[in-house]
Amino acid sequence: MARCPSCAEKVSSSDSECPFCGESLVSGGARTSGSRKRKSGGQSSSTNVVIIAVVLCGAMFVCGGILLALLLPAVQQAREAARRTQCKNNLKQIGLALHNYHDTFNKFPAAHLNDLQDQPKLSWRVSILPYIDQPQIFNSYAFNDAWDSPSNSMLLNPMPRTYACPSHSAPGSINTCYATFTGDNTVLGAGKCVSLRDVTDGTSNTLMIVEACRLNIPWMKPQDIDAATFTRIGDPNGVSSFHTGGAHVLMADGSVRFVSVNVDPNVVKALITHNGDEAVPEF
Repeated sequence: MARCPSCAEKVSSSDSECPFCGESLVSGGARTSGSRKRKSGGQSSSTNVVIIAVVLCGAMFVCGGILLALLLPAVQQAREAARRTQCKNNLKQIGLALHNYHDTFNKFPAAHLNDLQDQPKLSWRVSILPYIDQPQIFNSYAFNDAWDSPSNSMLLNPMPRTYACPSHSAPGSINTCYATFTGDNTVLGAGKCVSLRDVTDGTSNTLMIVEACRLNIPWMKPQDIDAATFTRIGDPNGVSSFHTGGAHVLMADGSVRFVSVNVDPNVVKALITHNGDEAVPEF
């Protein structure tokens, strides 16, 4: 009886393969079989590495997608919060400019001044240019010409950044987001000027400037909102913004408030007049 060179078990001399371990009993067979097994084992290891790599890449892709889905709304909210803050700061700068104008002339500017044909000619947004650090535009403005005359049209672009709400105005836009109310008993009435002593309703209860983003008013154009047409906050033909839930308004005391779309329209109508003697609830 012979013994298997691999497992040392007794085997018949006539066997060509060990019945116990399966190794070849032919000379050189064990080495050949072992090489085959090692080769097979190497291929298996490579396959496993590829599978693991694919699984890991897939897992990372899925996790990355989930993380992006969670973070994107937060990033968008943070950006909109920054835009709202900038819009609020714009209105504060406009309020400061209006009060500096008042300190100089003892009155607020009229919403617009008319020409000899009684047509709107000069906007309040042009009148306060020196007070928002834009004296060069003011000094270049042709006051004897229409706002959209060839000479004045050249001044439309770029629009002063103070007149652009970042949630609305695209680069290169000449349309402002800020307007006043015109009509009887408004602070910046059309063709007439009001002083602080005329604001008998109280400066904290009187509106001066509001967001009107959807009206697409060229910033030099003497156009604003007719108080008689006001219906509600969020009306695209009046007070509107691209901020969720409401719009910013500038009060006559220089403060800026965010007014909800759900506020009672009658409250806003009371705020529009400067001497209506209305009782104004908290809003």
